Order: sequence, then structure tokens, then C-alpha cells
Amino acid sequence: LIFLCPILIIAQDDLLDEIDTEIIDNQFSIAAFKGLKIVNFESTKLVAKQELTLIVSHRFGSIENGLDSFFGLDDAVTRLNFVYGISDGFNIGLSRSSFQKIYQTSFKYRLFRQQNNGFPFTIVGFNSILINTALEKDNLPKIEFKDRLGYTTQLLISRKVNTNFSYELAPTYFHDNYVQQNNQDNSQFALGLGARHKLTKRLSINADHGCHLNRAKNSPFKNPLSIGIDLETGGHVFQMHFSNAQAMNTNGFLGQATGDWSDGNIYFGFNLSRVF
Repeated sequence: LIFLCPILIIAQDDLLDEIDTEIIDNQFSIAAFKGLKIVNFESTKLVAKQELTLIVSHRFGSIENGLDSFFGLDDAVTRLNFVYGISDGFNIGLSRSSFQKIYQTSFKYRLFRQQNNGFPFTIVGFNSILINTALEKDNLPKIEFKDRLGYTTQLLISRKVNTNFSYELAPTYFHDNYVQQNNQDNSQFALGLGARHKLTKRLSINADHGCHLNRAKNSPFKNPLSIGIDLETGGHVFQMHFSNAQAMNTNGFLGQATGDWSDGNIYFGFNLSRVF
């Protein structure tokens, strides 16, 4: 055991070093983002071929109520998301969120990759279909199955500027067959903005913001703004953040964010990913 300990320690260091690899032999830039999500928005990172990743996302309630809700712990929602790599450039996902009891299937696929001396961006497509099972017939007697459906189409465009800084643009179209606001279009458009700045080898600060482009004038909902940190360890990425959106599906945090940073109505949460 005494002789083996130094070998095991060296092996562990080597595994941790691999996490922070920036460039591979074919001169494609990688690791613009270390998590599958920046905070709420999808990043351009994909799961590797034949790997299964579990992302556990948790959002506590608003911290503005203080001890009455134990700073939001009494009103938490959870999302479990399984993502599998069909190939290095094509992923499928299946998730369930306790927010509106939403089930979602998704597809994420790489179109272009940033090259060190070539194409300047990584471009990834993302599509999803969700089912909102929380809509009750008692409140909506005429509801049909199709009314529970929602759709998302995104183009994720990222650039790794240097070793420490990356950014992303995410033009987004999303559609809900049922919307809460009578004058809100079912088809909605948004532009997502996200960035990552590495502070240390294992720690980075991340942020993303969604600009809704056709929200109804009297809508009570807000544009989502989220800020947090990524902490990398040997087997997973742990993301901790604050956001004014409690929903974790794209249609939810873009279309139904209720918090307001100016009055402290924000939610603490985390994303924890584990590769199998």
C-alpha cells in the first residue's frame, strides 16, 4: 500500500489535468463551456459518444421571504435530465421537472466547430418537445392533449476568445400551445446571451440573459438573468447560481420568469452533472 500510494496520487492528478484540456490534435478549440448549460441556457458542449450524463437541477424558492420559507428551501423544484451521446456530435435527452410537472425530450447536434486558424465559431442546434402535465381539467375543462405541448428551436453560437473567456449567442424560437396571457402570442422569440470567465483552473464565473422579443405589453413575466459559478471536480461539474427564473425548461425560464433582481425576488439553485 505504501508503494502504491504515490502511483495512485499521480494517476489522480493526470485525470484532473485531462479535464482542463484546451486544444486537441486536430486543432479544434474545445471547452468553451465545461457544463452542458451555461446557467439556464444550453451551452455548445455535448456529451461524448456512448456516454450517459445525469444533470440534477435544483431551484429553491425566492429568497425574498427570508425565514418564512427558510430562504426558499420550502418551495424548491427539481429537474432530472438524462443526456446520451449517440455520437460525439449528436445527443438525445429525456427529463422530468417538478415545475409544472413537465416531461421533455430533446435533441442537440453540432453543426460547426471552432478551429484555431479557421472557422471562428462553434454552432450547435437544439430542439425540444415538452408536455405540461400540471394543467388541470377542473380549471380548463376544454383542454386537450395537444394544449399541453410546447416546442423549442435554438441555434447556439459560441466562441472561445482565449483560454479564460468564452461567450455565446442563442437566437431562440419557442411555442406553447397554451399560454397564460390571453394576448400573448403562442409563438415567441428571444435572444439569449451567455458568457464564461475562468478564474482558476477549476473555477469559473458564468452568466446568461434572455431578451424576449415579442412579450405581451401587460405580461407580468420578466426577462431571465442568471449569474453563478462552475466548480470542476474529477467526475462532474457543479454549478451554483442565482436567477430570477425558477423554471428550468427553455419555454419556462424565457416565457415565465417571475422574479425581479431589483427587489430581491431571486432564486438560488444548482446544476450537478455526473458522467456514467
